[in-house]
Amino acid sequence: MRVKDVKKVVLAYSGGLDTSVILRWLQTEYQCEVVTFTADLGQGEELAPARQKAEMLGVKEIFVDDLRETFVKDFVFPMFRANALYEGQYLLGTSIARPLIAQRQIEIAELTGADAVAHGATGKGNDQVRFELSYYSLNPNIKIIAPWREWELTSRTKLLEFAEANQIPIARDKRGEAPFSVDANLLHSSSEGKILEDPAIEADEIVYQRTIRPEDAPDQATVISMDFEQGDPTAVDGVRLSPAALLTRLNELGKANGIGRLDLVENRFVGMKSRGVYETPGGTILLAAHRSMESITLDREAAHLKDSLMPRYAGLIYNGFWFSPERRMLQALIDESQNSVTGRVRLKLYKGNVSCIGRESPHSLYDTRVVTFEEDQGAYDQFDAQGFIKLNALRLRLGAMVGRRGGAL
Repeated sequence: MRVKDVKKVVLAYSGGLDTSVILRWLQTEYQCEVVTFTADLGQGEELAPARQKAEMLGVKEIFVDDLRETFVKDFVFPMFRANALYEGQYLLGTSIARPLIAQRQIEIAELTGADAVAHGATGKGNDQVRFELSYYSLNPNIKIIAPWREWELTSRTKLLEFAEANQIPIARDKRGEAPFSVDANLLHSSSEGKILEDPAIEADEIVYQRTIRPEDAPDQATVISMDFEQGDPTAVDGVRLSPAALLTRLNELGKANGIGRLDLVENRFVGMKSRGVYETPGGTILLAAHRSMESITLDREAAHLKDSLMPRYAGLIYNGFWFSPERRMLQALIDESQNSVTGRVRLKLYKGNVSCIGRESPHSLYDTRVVTFEEDQGAYDQFDAQGFIKLNALRLRLGAMVGRRGGAL
């Protein structure tokens, strides 16, 4: 259903064909003032053209914000404290960017007195859900315009015709049909659609933009170290870096070693299955390092509880519930678990693989006096294991005896 009586709208604007058409469409269909917001999340694109195009289209209030540090520090790192993987594989690179974009849109709406926000997500995907759940969580009275659910511009041809009729400049290389769509930020790149729609066909090498083929990676392994403080990485090879700079460095290392490729068929929140090709070079290294750091610093039951909650946490992020009370509750539990996750991990990067080859921490729970196969100086009495085993076997023994009496065994 179409939103009515909109005076000013904040549009999440990339400067590309789709959002430029949306900009003009909002101006003509809603007769409202449009404020554009372009976020630099490390997607690797020049953002100045977005500002120039917005100015050319008559926009008076233009926001182009560098959010890379905020993105990594306040969204990516909290998610990695949880070791979050959706459906056991996806590192949630697109999902985790949406709440930040939505948050900034709502802030800009308050700054400019806008009564509505708009996005360019389609009516088939997850992003419309992520954006709008975030909008409503932050401003329950905000009006939301989702052009792809309203207009009749249902093909690329119609978009191009609208652009030409409304004097929207189109780059020469954008006139042809794109072979697949791409979303990118500092954490990952995501490619889907068109030539990737058949999950039986291997993705062409042109799809991969952030990693070299593992087969082409160096024959010599790269060994690095990573330092952690309370669950967050702080340094690579002893060099302390800001959150965004650290992830950038990990991306460089991952790219050079062919690390972080994923070809996945996933279950979208809206109900359909989708095939996506993801590249998360730095995130793949970070996940391996963080889990290795936790392996010596987390209590067994705390670690197992955390792992049992991870799929729920990952699902909340994937489905767009970053600002929900349940995600905040889980985050509080996760963050509490990270108090002792401090130390250094050494990793070997080799042809698409990440292996931990060493870990140390001032809070390590690993005690060589207990685990040694040599003389343990009384730190562990092996005879005690007999009673431990018998107590744990009691219900099994009782069940076996009942089974024998009943002829079941």
